[in-house]
Amino acid sequence: MTGRPISRRGLLRAAGLGPAAVAAAGCSGDTGPGPRLRLATGAPGGPYHAFGRALAAEAARGDTPLRISALSTSASVDNLRMLADGSADLGLAMADAAEDAVRGRAPFARPTGVTALARVYVNYAHLVVPARGPVRSVRDLAGRTVATGAAGSGGQVLAGRLLRVAGLTGARSVRQRRFGLTASLEALRTGTVDALVWAGGVPTPALAALARELPLRFLPLESAAGTLRDTYGPVYTTVTLPAGVYGLTAPVATIGVGNYLLARPQVPPRAAEDVLRVVFDRWRVLLRGVTAGARLEPRFAVATGDVPLHPGAVAYYRSVYG
Repeated sequence: MTGRPISRRGLLRAAGLGPAAVAAAGCSGDTGPGPRLRLATGAPGGPYHAFGRALAAEAARGDTPLRISALSTSASVDNLRMLADGSADLGLAMADAAEDAVRGRAPFARPTGVTALARVYVNYAHLVVPARGPVRSVRDLAGRTVATGAAGSGGQVLAGRLLRVAGLTGARSVRQRRFGLTASLEALRTGTVDALVWAGGVPTPALAALARELPLRFLPLESAAGTLRDTYGPVYTTVTLPAGVYGLTAPVATIGVGNYLLARPQVPPRAAEDVLRVVFDRWRVLLRGVTAGARLEPRFAVATGDVPLHPGAVAYYRSVYG
């Protein structure tokens, strides 16, 4: 990742905190046994679940009293609601869903007071059809059946927006099936659906396994990325599925969306700092089963858009930047 390091003052301003607040954050929660934090992840077999289990394991191996329990969920939207109602302390969510939550936009009825610890990696949108089928562009999906992700997932939010900006509404509507990844892959393999939309790391192992069995076509989404950005904000970027993954012979431009590691504001600042120490000390292990070739740096991690940084995160990044 490129770009100049964020200044100490910039970090404080980004989090909406003054120096006195950060000083208080750094010294609170310093005594007593470490908390057991509940981390809302995703469905078993998915990247959020893999990241969460790895984070819990690495925290247990570390030299802090921190302990993390990874909870299986439907992913982003579900996780944000769990943070709001206190049934989880930490959670993973796609950036678009997280920003909807803090703004109180649908599917959230009111603003949700969540905070960010880090932007941890980027999801790549995959719009996948059988290579031997008739679908060669997003518009060719009109009237067809598409697996758009599990209800309560950030991928389902992205899929719905993608179909809207592509004009696949009204008379041109697709028939959406809200399947999780495993069910979506099986439905595509058997012909129950004509396409699937998935947002995850590259390569996604289960999708790579299907590509070895069934020749697949990955539809380019570069133009949709610009429209999504204009309509919903800068959380959407253009990224590239590289040649070589999934048997691709040439790169395919698609949509990128960041993933945030989030926390309830009530999580003690020292505990939030401890979580980030594990994340930055062990990021190679945490991302190994999630997305190939990714790395995590503080300059990347603080880019959490409209989601404010947790006071403990501010204290951690302040210590990194000096």
